[in-house]
Amino acid sequence: MSFTKTTEQSSHYEHLEQMSVFDLLTNINNEDKTVPLAVEKALPQIETLVTKVVEKMKLGGRLFYIGAGTSGRLGIVDASECPPTFGVPFDMVNGIIAGGDKAIRKAVENAEDDQLQAWIDLQEHGITDNDVVIGIAASGTTPYVI
Repeated sequence: MSFTKTTEQSSHYEHLEQMSVFDLLTNINNEDKTVPLAVEKALPQIETLVTKVVEKMKLGGRLFYIGAGTSGRLGIVDASECPPTFGVPFDMVNGIIAGGDKAIRKAVENAEDDQLQAWIDLQEHGITDNDVVIGIAASGTTPYVI
């Protein structure tokens, strides 16, 4: 499968260094406004997923987020907040990032391109049929996540 390196593609926001602070903030805010509309369009799929996760958790399953780079870090942040926010056991919701825990604070180059490492990482957690794995990837094509 081919994949797209989203961080190396051109975008609407090239030459950020030439923008004023106000223009940068305006552009960030404009992009942020697109998120609720994207979520709204995906609500039926999100409902299906949440229903399945709850079903599996009632059977003793766990939720795993697996990602690379910023996507992986966001999964880890969400997993970290579940115990204090929802009172669930610390190992019920888990975040796994390409490159391991050291990649939480510092990028581990090329870790996202390893197609087999994610499965190895999941096996270290004793993954079962009752667990749910959610891959998080900006491009949707990150080999580690797939």
